[in-house]
Amino acid sequence: MYELLFTPQADQDLKEIETDPSKKSVLKSVRKTLGLMETNLRHPSLKTHVFQSLKGPNAEKVFEAYVQQNTPGAYRVFWYYGPNRKEITIVAITPHP
Repeated sequence: MYELLFTPQADQDLKEIETDPSKKSVLKSVRKTLGLMETNLRHPSLKTHVFQSLKGPNAEKVFEAYVQQNTPGAYRVFWYYGPNRKEITIVAITPHP
């Protein structure tokens, strides 16, 4: 089990999704993804992999987890391990760049 921590950007991203009625299905998918990240980071639907063009504040490897697949502008969760053991910091929740 991991505890999820949110950067101010990720917090803002989530609030924007929560308050936009047109993103109801995105919100459901984001919540499912975050739940899987807490309990099973190796779940195949997350398709987690290193995101090469971004680093954490202390040069941590940043990973990308899928929220949606086969969708134009599919959402992703960007995250890194830490700052402490059994913690994951969510950097952003955004459409695929």
